[in-house]
Amino acid sequence: MTNPLFNPVQLGEHSLKNRIVMPPMTRSRASQPGNSANAIMAQYYAQRAQAGLIVAEGTQISAMGQGYAWTPGIYTAEQIAGWKLTTDAVHQKGGVIFAQLWHVGRVTHPDNIGGQQPISSSAIKAESVKVFIDNGTDEPGFVDVVEPRAMTKDDINLVIEQYRQAALNAIEAGFDGVELHAANGYLINQFIDSEANSRTDEYGGSVENRLRFLSEVVAAMVEAIGAERVGVRLAPFTSLNGTVDANPEETYTAAAAMLNQHKIVYLHIAEVDWDDAPDTPASFKQAVREAYEGVLIYAGKYDAQKAATVLEAGLADMVGFGRPFVANPDLPNRIKYGYPLASHDPATLFGGAEKGLTDYCEYGQ
Repeated sequence: MTNPLFNPVQLGEHSLKNRIVMPPMTRSRASQPGNSANAIMAQYYAQRAQAGLIVAEGTQISAMGQGYAWTPGIYTAEQIAGWKLTTDAVHQKGGVIFAQLWHVGRVTHPDNIGGQQPISSSAIKAESVKVFIDNGTDEPGFVDVVEPRAMTKDDINLVIEQYRQAALNAIEAGFDGVELHAANGYLINQFIDSEANSRTDEYGGSVENRLRFLSEVVAAMVEAIGAERVGVRLAPFTSLNGTVDANPEETYTAAAAMLNQHKIVYLHIAEVDWDDAPDTPASFKQAVREAYEGVLIYAGKYDAQKAATVLEAGLADMVGFGRPFVANPDLPNRIKYGYPLASHDPATLFGGAEKGLTDYCEYGQ
């Protein structure tokens, strides 16, 4: 029987060769100063172009959007040129690659954003959350986040415009599309989840209000580059970086229905992936499938068998494999032929250079 992971799938104008997604993973290798993507990052992504779809690591849309040291941006001419190295390299290997557009909101420290106070939906500090800063060595220094200030309407309008421009910049850089990072406790998630949003204006309170910022950002990006080039990532049941929703099934089913109205090309759902984490309820997956008509991607602790099962059930159209892609650049081939998987070195995930990024081999090499 054919493994459903290797059935082709249509994503907008792209006929993808398989249903395997390399999801976005922060690696903190951008060139300094300037936070620009570079040649080793281009090599890293090109090595993994067997994936049906690559979503590049989170890429900040502005200087204020940066949460961690050494992450790449996409708001300067130098950064756009840096990303062109990656998109060219991936396309030469026959791959399809989207940029993930990122604003961290409160999940940062003044040292990473030029001494400014972070912004968020509300002046609520993310408790027990640390980020890493450049402490003058090759090893990141971890510090506590600080209390943000609540965004004004002018702030909201500015950030929407920054997302719109970042989408245009991504297309200029050669990306095939963009994924809006609305998951894992970052800025848009800080509006969506009830316990991170204490606003009393049109952006707070009801589910509709808490989804308004997400909807306005998506509308701006769709208007700029077309719905067939826009995906969105959500994380309904995670509590990463301190965002929690009181009723995630209701909130995120409503989000899926709203995104369906915008006709975005895919919806990417990050499931909880830590040890002993609860499974995403089957009832929720079914509700999302009914609410959203585009390509549906799930990611989070999937292996080949679990991925095949969710595809066969019709609950997903593609599946993301995160950490396995770090040490297995040829992951699709390893899955296809049953080759064993290599393990990655956790010490080399963030920062550094080629070691732990581009020095993992294909099977048999």
